[in-house]
Amino acid sequence: MTEPQAPSTARMIDYWLGGTNHHPVDVAAAQAFEGAYGPCADIFRSLRAFSGRAARQIAADGVDQFLVFGAGIPAQGNVHETVPGAHVLYTDFDPEIVAAGRELVAGLPNVGYAPGDAADPRGIDPGALDRALPQWRTRPVGLVFLGLAAFLDDPTLARALDQMYDLVPEGSLLAFDFDAMELTGYPEALAMMGPGFHMREPADFGALLGRWQVTADGIVPVAQWRPDGPAEQVPDAFWGGLAVK
Repeated sequence: MTEPQAPSTARMIDYWLGGTNHHPVDVAAAQAFEGAYGPCADIFRSLRAFSGRAARQIAADGVDQFLVFGAGIPAQGNVHETVPGAHVLYTDFDPEIVAAGRELVAGLPNVGYAPGDAADPRGIDPGALDRALPQWRTRPVGLVFLGLAAFLDDPTLARALDQMYDLVPEGSLLAFDFDAMELTGYPEALAMMGPGFHMREPADFGALLGRWQVTADGIVPVAQWRPDGPAEQVPDAFWGGLAVK
């Protein structure tokens, strides 16, 4: 496989999570970002732990099929490992990441990987949904929308979340997160994210969810969302929660 010339956010996160599906260009980019901000591994492990707690809560509510947007590299505690036996369809916009993801989940029962743009959920191939999630039209689905909001402007994000609402049956649940204002204190790191990076004030995010109803847990720093024990001591870079249709 040809070495990529440009870093990938998905592979950088794989590096921070301790995975093996990344390249020197990704490590260099990750280390450059850490030089401007600070260590990132604990923050992304905390976000992955939140993803696991949210997925387990969705499963505890009786949902056994999951649609994951912007899935990246589906390893290190992703949904199919967190909720064994569930039907899971991972999606991503990057064709190279989709190809790598398909290799990783090949042969796993009830797990698929398909192209999909989180900004246009209606564009996901219905055939791929039918194969991976046979009852997605009639029974609630757990939607996992993590690590993506920062790359969508407000109108695009609100439209995407509205499309997700229409895509799935009543009783479906949405696990979401967003980048709060952490990087405002690190201008060099913020500049590395480019002009398409969007941070949001936690008090303002609820309006973007539209018809989705946030659970009683509210919108909180992800480390503080139903922690299994003492919350991880990490910066409040990511906030999130769970919402229901």
